[in-house]
Amino acid sequence: MLHSVLDATDRCPCGSGDTYGNCCAPLLTGHRKAPTAEALMRSRYSAFCIGDVPYLLSSWHPDTRPDGLVMDDSTNFLRLVIHDTAGGGPFDQTGYVHFTAYYRSIDGRSGSLEEKSIFVRVSGRWFYVGD
Repeated sequence: MLHSVLDATDRCPCGSGDTYGNCCAPLLTGHRKAPTAEALMRSRYSAFCIGDVPYLLSSWHPDTRPDGLVMDDSTNFLRLVIHDTAGGGPFDQTGYVHFTAYYRSIDGRSGSLEEKSIFVRVSGRWFYVGD
């Protein structure tokens, strides 16, 4: 689904069960801030699905953010599974989200990425720090 455009009525790629317009789209467009670390994680997954590099970089903490990010056009993300979260709530300053992202390359190879991502909240805004 890389570089695709989603309609607001499409199911959100993050797997929340909500529509893209009610779930991750407002975060990716800057109309709403992620209320939790998990919401930011889900929006970053959606950004990977559609190839939104500017959002990925802007939601990355400046201390750990790379200078750039190159997306692999041969990768299609299939689904996101959240295994566990700790902290990362509306009143927390830190949190983590343990997840697995499943994908398939255009040559048919399947794979997954499992990560326990760390997040921090700075001035009311959540940022991805790393794993």
